Amino acid sequence: MCAANCMAKTYVNLTVVLCFFSIAYAQTSVTSNATAGERHSEEYCAMYGICGKRSDGKYLNCPFGSPSVKPDDLLSSKVQSLCPTITGNVCCTETQFDTLRSQVQQAIPFLVGCPACLRNFLNLFCELTCSPSQSLFINVTSVAKVNNNLTVDGIDFYITDAYGEGLYDSCKDVKFGTMNSRAMEFIGAGAKNFKEWFTFIGRQAPSNVPGSPYAIRFSSSVTESSAMKPMNVSTYSCGDNSLGCSCGDCPSSTVCSNTVSPVSQKGGSCSVRIGSIKAKCIDLAVAILYIVLVSVFFGWGLFRRTRKANPASMTNPWWNVMDDSEVHSINREKNENPPMQVFEDAPHIRNSVQLSIVQGYMSKFFRRYGTWVARNPVIVLCSSLALVLLLCLGLIRFKVETRPEKLWVGPGSKAAEEKNFFDSHLSPFYRIEQLILATIPEVKHGSSPSIVTEENIKLLFEIQKKVDGIKANYSGSVISLADICMKPMDKDCATQSVLQYFKMNSANYDDYGGVEHLKYCFEHYSSADKCMSAFKGPLDPSTALGGFSGKNYSEATAFLVTYPVNNAISKEENETERAVTWEKAFIKLAKDELLQMVQSRNLTLSFSSESSVEEELKRESSADAITILISYLVMFAYISLTLGDSPHLSSFYISSKVLLGLSGVVLVMLSVLGSVGFFSVIGVKSTLIIMEVIPFLVLAVGVDNMCILVNAVKRQPLELSLEGRISNALVEVGPSITLASLSEVLAFAVGSFIPMPACRVFSMFAALAVLLDFLLQVTAFVALIVFDFRRTEDKRVDCFPCMKISSYTNSDKGIDQRKPGLLTRYMKEIHAPILSLWGVKIAVICVFVAFALASIALCTRIQPGLEQKIVLPRDSYLQGYFNNVSEYLRIGPPLYFVVKNYNYSSESRHTNQLCSISQCDSDSLLNEIARASLTPESSYIAKPAASWLDDFLVWISPEAFGCCRKFTNGAYCPPDDQPPCCSSSDGSCSLGGVCKDCTTCFRHSDLRNGRPSTTQFKEKLPWFLSALPSSDCAKGGHGAYTSSVEFKGNGSDIIPASSFRTYHTPLNKQVDYVNSMRAARELSSRLSDSLKVEIFPYSVFYMFFEQYLDIWRTALINLSIAIGAVFIVCLAITCSLWSSSIILLVLAMIVVDLMGVMAILNIQLNAVSVVNLVMAVGISVEFCVHMTHAFSVSTGDKDQRTKEALATMGASVFSGITLTKLVGVIVLCFSRTEVFVVYYFQMYLALVLLGFLHGLVFLPVVLSMFGPPSRRVLIEQRQDRAPVPPQL
Repeated sequence: MCAANCMAKTYVNLTVVLCFFSIAYAQTSVTSNATAGERHSEEYCAMYGICGKRSDGKYLNCPFGSPSVKPDDLLSSKVQSLCPTITGNVCCTETQFDTLRSQVQQAIPFLVGCPACLRNFLNLFCELTCSPSQSLFINVTSVAKVNNNLTVDGIDFYITDAYGEGLYDSCKDVKFGTMNSRAMEFIGAGAKNFKEWFTFIGRQAPSNVPGSPYAIRFSSSVTESSAMKPMNVSTYSCGDNSLGCSCGDCPSSTVCSNTVSPVSQKGGSCSVRIGSIKAKCIDLAVAILYIVLVSVFFGWGLFRRTRKANPASMTNPWWNVMDDSEVHSINREKNENPPMQVFEDAPHIRNSVQLSIVQGYMSKFFRRYGTWVARNPVIVLCSSLALVLLLCLGLIRFKVETRPEKLWVGPGSKAAEEKNFFDSHLSPFYRIEQLILATIPEVKHGSSPSIVTEENIKLLFEIQKKVDGIKANYSGSVISLADICMKPMDKDCATQSVLQYFKMNSANYDDYGGVEHLKYCFEHYSSADKCMSAFKGPLDPSTALGGFSGKNYSEATAFLVTYPVNNAISKEENETERAVTWEKAFIKLAKDELLQMVQSRNLTLSFSSESSVEEELKRESSADAITILISYLVMFAYISLTLGDSPHLSSFYISSKVLLGLSGVVLVMLSVLGSVGFFSVIGVKSTLIIMEVIPFLVLAVGVDNMCILVNAVKRQPLELSLEGRISNALVEVGPSITLASLSEVLAFAVGSFIPMPACRVFSMFAALAVLLDFLLQVTAFVALIVFDFRRTEDKRVDCFPCMKISSYTNSDKGIDQRKPGLLTRYMKEIHAPILSLWGVKIAVICVFVAFALASIALCTRIQPGLEQKIVLPRDSYLQGYFNNVSEYLRIGPPLYFVVKNYNYSSESRHTNQLCSISQCDSDSLLNEIARASLTPESSYIAKPAASWLDDFLVWISPEAFGCCRKFTNGAYCPPDDQPPCCSSSDGSCSLGGVCKDCTTCFRHSDLRNGRPSTTQFKEKLPWFLSALPSSDCAKGGHGAYTSSVEFKGNGSDIIPASSFRTYHTPLNKQVDYVNSMRAARELSSRLSDSLKVEIFPYSVFYMFFEQYLDIWRTALINLSIAIGAVFIVCLAITCSLWSSSIILLVLAMIVVDLMGVMAILNIQLNAVSVVNLVMAVGISVEFCVHMTHAFSVSTGDKDQRTKEALATMGASVFSGITLTKLVGVIVLCFSRTEVFVVYYFQMYLALVLLGFLHGLVFLPVVLSMFGPPSRRVLIEQRQDRAPVPPQL
């Protein structure tokens, strides 16, 4: 998942490389060759004829007035075709009109989708050039001499504000799909109103720069004495149904405004205001519930104490049913540490325990099994070890999975299937290699200075030179960037860098004007020819700059350099391997050279490649080897101290159990290796989590049982034989160990139902490892206990059992003396009495219930996701890269809406259901996407979609007469500025030559409602997809849409797959990724249902974030199954609904509290944390089951039984369970990988502390108040009768 989290943040708007256009604005003007005087009247021209030409070939009009001229029939028909509002006389020659026509044809493809805008736009320049009353609103203000002829150098163009507003309003929202932007960005430099647009149009362009050859000052006010009046031609509203602008181009249209918005609104959280305090509904509900519960509890407690204070009024109420000590208790002398089992030499009158059927069988089994193991330890040890070692042989097939898509994406993933469909039918998404150079914040002001300086740009050229010089060796061939990069126009790499404004050539830096040219291109990247990239396309500054606000590109604090590299469907293909080889050389260069270069200039550098995450995950496998080793040494030392007796200087070398502890650690390691070996044999690959976490987990779980077993043997009377002690110890703790271990195995096994492979495999490995560990504990470890106690009784030295101390004397019973330990005395003399106080019980119940309810409220604040930085080593170079991506990137990941089985036949409505130009349905796919982009805060869609369908329909339309053209023989004819119409060598273009006879592909009469027939569609779509975009026709589909359509042309009217590209808004948090995916899927689902067309959204990060759409549902289902499984096991073994219910309550509280801690520590909800929560159920059983067992077999009233249970098992739970887990978990905090620190150290530490508090504080209080009845009863029996073992 982490790979995709880092990729998704680096996707830039590379599609700007796939289209380009240089719009030259109306520079035609009319001159007069008749009179030298100035005259402003009807049927009179201010300019007529051509009097000169600039050095760049732009025509200059004559600055003299003349009467308007009646055109010949040919010119009249030409004028009528372009300017239907001009009839009769004109103020333009045929040459002027042809120039006008050739210039406006560059703008037509941008506007033809909205006829109202196009008509208004053409009227503006038709009136300027050919209006017979031109002199009424045109006034020549300055002239210039060119080749001894006077030419127009500046004019005033008087236009009413109403016309200006009408023109702007009809065009302001028109889309230019190829660039995922508005056409106004290109034909008006992003003007915000008509005055800004007119200012842009009227600027006098320098030589070889698109624009007017003379200055045009637009104004709306004229003096009364001038006899002039502003032009006020009628404008057309884009909402006029007769002109058919689409909703995407005209959101204000009545039809569009009545359409229901498709945007899924963010679900607002319920809140309540109480005075000046605003509280969430869940918080208020929990607070009310807590008050009610506490009130009921206090009332019940007061009532109960009142009833107890008045015995005469008591009639054995229901709450006293369990106080059966009067019936079952006996007066007997209690030892400091009373055993819970019945010894073989018990008296005639004795306590015994009633057994269920399951308990009876388990009791008989453990008694017989314990005796047999004590008599045959060698057989048990050898056979158990042989079985595990046999499993370990599977390690010869051991493999580690590091591919992110195999770790974090399930095989049945819908997003994975959609990715495979996209890759196989369209094309795989390109690989990303990226550099981020950023300035360092100033100490005084704390803000970062601009990076746009001459020194930094020259540094960028140096870096680019080194990157271009990378030569990687792959199978004997040399691989450079040029060999693998994406080339949309089949020539130059589509590198996204500000250096593209200098054509990637350092020699152009000074020639173009240095930094000032760069700043100029920031504002005119779409219109200035000098700002075009080396790959012949405009470069959006937001894709190459970072750290700026709005469009203040000059204030940018970071350069973003992105190298898109061709990708392949299979990672085993040569193309991918070649790219990976180059990427490794790229990263090595960045580490060894570029980093020092940048740091020497007081800048920062971060970098990444497509394969970086996978490579770093591989490196991570050995990053924590020392941590693992230290943890096992620490655990070994702790076990050795815990298992041994109280140290005495004279006997420690005999009473210590270092060898036994070491043997226990080895058994844990064997259980882990056996689990890994078994799954390796059946072909399941391991993961880094398995290698680093399961050893700690199994060690922490396994040591508990070791301590409990050894302590149980120690508690047996020494007068019994070793066989009797082993047998009784297994009878005493065997069932509870079995119950706890079985619960853990079931809880871990439930995690195998989680769809994420890494977590599913982890759960499988952990379940088998815990099961093997349990089996080894009750077999091999019990046999080792037998050997160790024999060694002790034979007075042999620990670790050196061959050495026997024959002179050793046991003057004060030495090791045979069984005095209560410090923890035991604390539990019995301090802990238990304190918890028996009524006030303490009330406080404990209130505090624990309060935290549980508070945790329920806190759970709603847990966010889904998994930060990509967490899964990598702390010293990884990607850590800084991810930080910079979040800080500097100003554009989100690409989003594709993929349409399956598009039927383009004339009989189908699919075309109008998908497109967004004139005549398209108002609720079409592209119109709905455009509408969603108007509310990016909830839709997470930043721009309208780039539509190959819209551009194709525009490209073939007769209005776009410079686009779809054909020779007389019917073959494709390119635009006039492309070969063979325009010589590629000298760049000379003319209206004559080989293309003079080219005609548009279709006339209006050839199309049906502006749509091609099935045959026309099938014939012309390949032309469109191979047409190069240029100034004369920016709608060419080659590059922009080459991989957007799967067109086979095999006779079918179906296009199997096509995509429409847009972009998400910048996604800075994990929840943003999840919500953006959810919003896109909801939109696609709604449109699929309404349009009856199969549509799905696709973005490369979807595959990794799909799991989070239903992560809460997954978590709750798995937790319910785990807790339910534990409850059923407890009920089956104990046959006590009461005991099982109490265990269930405590388990649920621990899990809920753990989730509350997650919210406090900002730990996100993902597959890793869900597995941890599920495993917490199994681990928490250990804190509950032993105490509940001890309580159920104790005698006396509830307080006495609670005290006896704490004295018997409290110390074991604390030292054998809490401390062992604590030691095993604490070591994880030293891991070099954050994921282990956050999701294993923090969560498991919280689990251990919560388990300890609930098991040794809350549970004893609950048992003392609501505990089940005792299973111990008085039985009279003969001395020779077989004892009845105690059981749960």
